[in-house]
Amino acid sequence: MPFDVVTFGEAMIRLSPPNFLRIEQAQSLDLRVGGAELNTAVGLARLGRSSAWVSRLTNNPLGRLIANKAREGGVSTEHVVWTNDDRVGLYFLEFGAAPRASSVVYDRKNAAIASLTAGTVPWAKVFAGAKWFHVTGITPGLSASAAEVTKESLVAAKAAGLQTSVDLNYRVKLWTPEQAGKCMSELMAYTDVLITSEEDIERVFGIKGKNYEEAAELTAKKFKIKTIAITLRDNPLVWRNSWSAMVLHAGSVLRTKTYELEIVDRLGAGDSFAAGFIHGALDGDLQRALDFGVAASALKHSIPGDFNWITRDEVESMLKGGGLRISR
Repeated sequence: MPFDVVTFGEAMIRLSPPNFLRIEQAQSLDLRVGGAELNTAVGLARLGRSSAWVSRLTNNPLGRLIANKAREGGVSTEHVVWTNDDRVGLYFLEFGAAPRASSVVYDRKNAAIASLTAGTVPWAKVFAGAKWFHVTGITPGLSASAAEVTKESLVAAKAAGLQTSVDLNYRVKLWTPEQAGKCMSELMAYTDVLITSEEDIERVFGIKGKNYEEAAELTAKKFKIKTIAITLRDNPLVWRNSWSAMVLHAGSVLRTKTYELEIVDRLGAGDSFAAGFIHGALDGDLQRALDFGVAASALKHSIPGDFNWITRDEVESMLKGGGLRISR
């Protein structure tokens, strides 16, 4: 069946000590599943869009666990490539509180998706009837072959007439700014919407403006990208942030309201913004896309895990100014 949105990338098993324990203190670990592009696909499914996630998974209980959780979130896994080789990646999340920041330890070397090679995924079949394709800068950072497949996927998506979005999503533990800059600069030629932060624009592309509007303008000019969305986070405390975003489209700037957040779990928030933004953009309204993205991602901060277990009605209620009284 055709899908509204297709995403491509890695998902991992997430293991977290409970009750703000350090990893070294832990006697048990909470298990969840997460990965940027899968998180976005789940977010879109929760908003009523049909979505499919493409990846490569090892055919063992951990790989099947990830696929099960994707389907539980409403996402199709019919285009996942299965292998008896390699492994599923893990990451360990340690929740902090001011002055100790939260931190992540990755155990993802030689994960199955890193060995995915060009020509393996039948992209023309995957994209048949689809409207939008989304990927992030995490996937090409996994390996040279993953970078090659990422470019292959974007080229195929454009050839199939899809809108494309790339979340820059720089990860210092995967590659250097120079490596990321070279690879991601090449991918911008196939990108309709760039989702990023002011910080990542500077780290990956070496572009620094007087403010985030100028940074977006310089990036759009350099790569000839029509639409750039920048998320804006002010984090005076680990668990209390302000959250908003802006969009530069064809030279015009759109803005949204700022949400004051009491954070339960911020992982997956940027992916939830991407999901909400894509949802609104598919309706052809960039202001609604921006507002929906920020509201959906603001809600995500209140939900444990990487997936955004919300409904479209909850986002609509927030956009109408829903309050914090108990709903009963």
